[in-house]
Amino acid sequence: MTIDFKQDILAPVASDFTTMDKFINEGITSKVALVMAVSKHVVEAGGKRMRPVMCLLAAKACGADDLDKHRKLAAIIEMLHTATLVHDDVVDESGLRRGRPTANATWNNQTAVLVGDFLISRAFDLLVDLNDMVLLKDFSTGTCEIAEGEVLQLQSQHQPDTTEQTYLNIIHGKTSRLFELATEGAAILSGTPQYREPLRKFAGHFGNAFQIIDDILDYTSDAETLGKNIGDDLMEGKPTLPLISALKNTTGEEHEIIRRSIATGGTADLERVVAIVQSSGALDYCSLRATEETDAALNALNTLPDSEYRQALINLANLALHRIQ
Repeated sequence: MTIDFKQDILAPVASDFTTMDKFINEGITSKVALVMAVSKHVVEAGGKRMRPVMCLLAAKACGADDLDKHRKLAAIIEMLHTATLVHDDVVDESGLRRGRPTANATWNNQTAVLVGDFLISRAFDLLVDLNDMVLLKDFSTGTCEIAEGEVLQLQSQHQPDTTEQTYLNIIHGKTSRLFELATEGAAILSGTPQYREPLRKFAGHFGNAFQIIDDILDYTSDAETLGKNIGDDLMEGKPTLPLISALKNTTGEEHEIIRRSIATGGTADLERVVAIVQSSGALDYCSLRATEETDAALNALNTLPDSEYRQALINLANLALHRIQ
């Protein structure tokens, strides 16, 4: 079955999504013109806005009727996500994001960092207005964990001995945690604490699968499809799961090429590394792990009552997995 994002995922919350999108644009209002310009540049880069969509679907799956607060929360989540991308691009010295020049490439690192800080601050300013201490505490702790994930990734750069468990710790912080906040936050605001843990598990496993798939695509896709330059992770010496798996599956010269590429970074051996990753069975293992994470995500949803909203969350998880099938 072919899954269409608009029809099979977005449609049940389409009107709420449109309203939420307006909240994002209102939220980035600033009296400083440069802050407005940079914020607009990064927010309008688009993407599917999966995290806010997940938040709205989770709210409806919990049985919420009035989504006024959830729409605001969904906008806050997208602002936090955008801020992490802006900071990520500075750390990684990336020039391309979602097929467009990054904020740091368009302006400079200093401007990008400060505007990222503004977006996080504004997100928490708006979060306070929702007047829910449990939610505020969850987001405060979660945002710290996201930052820790980024630092852990920085620490692991150029480290060929990085384990799969360390990789999972990194992606939980940098990717999965914000998905968890999106769904947990929906359950908190809906007054359905019994669904908070199942939705957190769904989002956590979904986030893991999503990042593993992203890392697979770095070796099988192209810049136009991926929205970033092929080999960016290798250039930065990031030991992603395809490389960790390739190291396990190789010996001799091939093993040394992978180790050296992680240790030194750069793309001098890019074609050779891609060939080794593709021939070593590493991508098959990564696909298996992404499928396992997706299955765990779907199992977590069994606790929720059957509805078109739960089905849309199932469709979202399957759509993400289909990117590598």
